[in-house]
Amino acid sequence: MYAGYIPAWKKAPFIRCLLPLIAGIILQWHLQLPVQTGWFAFLFSFFLLLFLFVLPYFNLYRFAAVSGVAIIIFFLALGSLLAWYKDIRHNDQWLGKTYQKTYTVIATLREPPVEKINSYKIPATVTAISKAGELTPVKTGIIIYLKKNASILSLDYGSQIIFLKPLQEIKNAGNPGGFDYKQYCLFQGITHQVYLDSGEFVLIKKKNEALVAKTLFLIRMKVLSILRSYIKPGKEQGLAEALLIGYKDDLDKNLVQSYSNTGVVHIIAISGLHLGLIYWLLVQLFRPFKKRKSFKWLIPVIILSCLWLFSLLAGGQPSVLRSAVMFTCILLSEILSKKTSIYNTLALSAFVLLCINPYWLWDVGFQLSYTAVLSIVIFMRPIYNWFCIKNKILDFIWKLNAVSIAAQLLTTPLSIYHFHQFPNFFLLTNFVAVPLSSLVVLGEIVLCLFSFIPFPADILGKILLWLLWLMNSYIERIELLPGSLWDGMQISILQACLLVLIVAGFGFWFLEKQKNGAWIGMIAMMGFVFLRSFSFYQSGQQQKIIVYNIPKHHAIDVLDGRNYFFIGDNNLLTDDFIINFYIQPSRILHRVEAANESQTFFKKEQLLGVGSKHILLVDDSYYFENITGKKIDLDLVIVSKNPTFYLPGLAESFNIKKIVFDGSVPSWKLKYWIRHCDSLHIPWHDTAEKGAFVMNLN
Repeated sequence: MYAGYIPAWKKAPFIRCLLPLIAGIILQWHLQLPVQTGWFAFLFSFFLLLFLFVLPYFNLYRFAAVSGVAIIIFFLALGSLLAWYKDIRHNDQWLGKTYQKTYTVIATLREPPVEKINSYKIPATVTAISKAGELTPVKTGIIIYLKKNASILSLDYGSQIIFLKPLQEIKNAGNPGGFDYKQYCLFQGITHQVYLDSGEFVLIKKKNEALVAKTLFLIRMKVLSILRSYIKPGKEQGLAEALLIGYKDDLDKNLVQSYSNTGVVHIIAISGLHLGLIYWLLVQLFRPFKKRKSFKWLIPVIILSCLWLFSLLAGGQPSVLRSAVMFTCILLSEILSKKTSIYNTLALSAFVLLCINPYWLWDVGFQLSYTAVLSIVIFMRPIYNWFCIKNKILDFIWKLNAVSIAAQLLTTPLSIYHFHQFPNFFLLTNFVAVPLSSLVVLGEIVLCLFSFIPFPADILGKILLWLLWLMNSYIERIELLPGSLWDGMQISILQACLLVLIVAGFGFWFLEKQKNGAWIGMIAMMGFVFLRSFSFYQSGQQQKIIVYNIPKHHAIDVLDGRNYFFIGDNNLLTDDFIINFYIQPSRILHRVEAANESQTFFKKEQLLGVGSKHILLVDDSYYFENITGKKIDLDLVIVSKNPTFYLPGLAESFNIKKIVFDGSVPSWKLKYWIRHCDSLHIPWHDTAEKGAFVMNLN
């Protein structure tokens, strides 16, 4: 170790608190430990630390190891307790503890209705349930879907409705590799949903409004009104709303996909980029006054006030509030100490945020925000120093690219893990999109401030419209370039961690001149290559059939090695949403590509053969007549749509080992078939209830 080297934990001692806190949160979620265990560990470690604290100073060194273990246990227990109490299911007023389907529900709308393809969606909070006129107070988030024919004119934030229709527990589709929607909702305190028609609810005249939330909505609607007045409707208007206040209901889906495919979707999310821009602008604005002692405390107060005012202007969303907390910690640390460590400040802000909401740990925005900032702090300066450019304009261009390269180093493993793709031209897109989006955000702020003066506001609106059009056109053209996207990438969480270790190890070796970093990087790289090769080997040996859970649709994938053969509704092949949401995640997970039927599978009419397995497909066109009189062995029967058949009669012709009913089967018919299965002792699987059915065929 050379003389100037300082260990990371001494640069940022708060990391010692953050890491066990994170471990405690993760352990609690996966193991669901009793709250008594958390309290015992917390109190034991607390009193042990208190005892060690009152010992004579010279005895502290003898118990240094004990003190270190006690600190780790303390923060592990703290993380566990935070996660336990944040779980809505442990709340005494959770709906699931007392609710029955015959109860009447009283709910308060959290937001105005948002129009979807087939319905209106409204997040709401159940405040009470009633049985025979007796009210029981509860507090649980639900999602209300209103049919398009339902009247929504009188529904707004704070509106209260009462209905008798039974609530349904939120469930996942259960398809392999699919998005865990149930967990996502649970982390927001939402556990149930309901579908209502116009005649199935009654509006209560009195509203249930919170002053702060109401103010946020009024500000939000005022800003939307200004933007819609001066920026013409279309893709540009939707993007303008998303950039300034994070309003995404008007965003064009194809445009969002283009931004995602080119590596600049982060500019749409209100987060550290926007707060960082405003923070930098305010710091530059007040730099001339920094030397005056009388402004020492006034300037930080003004900067913090502006940051939090923008956060409220953006609707007070979790992503922007997280960034506001992070920059608040950075600013306060600069005020309180002359020599501050950005690593310690980042650790402190992450600690505070996780204490507020431990489930933000699973939020992709939270993960990418911190890894991007950390990556820029570590790698931006060394990358920038690769070239010494005297021309100021070229130097500025290189600095922007150095920031983009640095940010990608630690965020790439997470991006591949979550999104299964890598934008190859991210430098080209970030180089244009980041400064343009920054100009647009600043311009929108100015537009809101001077919107009461029509002429300059109208001119500024046209300029912003042109800038947004220019940015959209550029991104869409880059997306069309050959090889712009490397997609279909699948890595496990362990492989993602190894990739981070590779970057961290070689970065440590490069920056600190420590050989240990190179060894860590090499070992992590060998581990990654081994796991990657083994996963491809496993994919090459697989033989499976997957019956997907897609409401009102019939979809099956038969996998043989790294090939798949699709059986199902032909209209699914042209429905990008259903393919990308329900089916494509499974194909990425299993690393498969389309294969020709003649190459891999035997299929004759409705009988499918893969290896030694025999599968019968029963749908609307099903017809079978047993002329041999002998029973035929079937490993699997897949029932879809609305076929006409008598299950006991089918059992007379076949020895059936398993029956699967997919999402296209009518619910009214399903209950009769299930009764027959139970009486005939035939195992059955309903994809609508239990998720996709997966069967190994080898």
